[in-house]
Amino acid sequence: MKSAFALGRRAAAVALLAAPLLLAHAADFPSKPIRFIVPYSPGGTTDLVARTVGQKVSEKLGQPVLIDNRAGAGGNIGMDAVAKAAPDGYTIGFGAISTNALNPHIYKSMAFDPRTDFAAISLLGTSTIVLEVPAASAIKSVPDLIAAAKKNPGLPYATAGAGTSMNLAGVMFAQMTGTDLVHVAYKGSGPAITDMLGNNIGVMFDNLPASLPHIQAGKLRALAVAGPVRSPSLPDVPTMAEAGLNGYALDPWFGVYGPAKLPAPIVKALNEAFVEALAMPNVKAKLQQAGFSPRGSTAQELTTLTEAEYKRLGEVAKKAGMTAD
Repeated sequence: MKSAFALGRRAAAVALLAAPLLLAHAADFPSKPIRFIVPYSPGGTTDLVARTVGQKVSEKLGQPVLIDNRAGAGGNIGMDAVAKAAPDGYTIGFGAISTNALNPHIYKSMAFDPRTDFAAISLLGTSTIVLEVPAASAIKSVPDLIAAAKKNPGLPYATAGAGTSMNLAGVMFAQMTGTDLVHVAYKGSGPAITDMLGNNIGVMFDNLPASLPHIQAGKLRALAVAGPVRSPSLPDVPTMAEAGLNGYALDPWFGVYGPAKLPAPIVKALNEAFVEALAMPNVKAKLQQAGFSPRGSTAQELTTLTEAEYKRLGEVAKKAGMTAD
């Protein structure tokens, strides 16, 4: 008992010594490069946003922002690295509706708890999910797809990974249409799009920025977007609700998180840099053209959103019986 008590006192003493040290580092933050972990493969929506915004944050803070792509397990591998990093502001992560709200309800094992292991910094914005098929497909509309799925139970659809918002979009589609769809999880949008272009798979739910160039080039056909309103990038493409699925709406959101216990001055410095970068006209124009809607927020607003979405998506996942390994 004495040994345990001594260890407890020692841990408390270390914590007390560490706190002023972190605050001292916060005073001259940043004094070295910042690692921005993107928990998905290069070439997708998150990568585009991180690199575009990260460059401006780097200019604002006077230190390089290094993009570190760490894909795997629906984003869990990368965000686990953020959760376990030192809370000094030099490791931050690109969290999402999946990693910080949905995944804990569908993965059998989670190495982190998004409610306690992160410090929210700023919202980054929302993306549009597009339902698409290869240009040569006989499926021309959402009703066509529903008819094909009912005629061929087990119709496969691709996404950028299990537990992603695109996976959720597919689950919602199957629920609302009474169809039996089989999810084919790829390791990112890039490989899935390659198979779509090669006609190796016939249906995909994807974040719009990754697929938009192929849609504009006439290689993929957009059937509908998942959000509540049409995308400015695809003004002629209907929403799911307009295509007949009343009540269908899904807007994937993304945010910047650091490890828990990140000192308030560092959160403030990072928040201001990201909010300023997201408001820059050239940044907004580039991201909006790609199908992403940039929007910064206070740290508290992102915290509130994360908590609310964690609860909401837990109920959705349970009802749908969503699971991932």
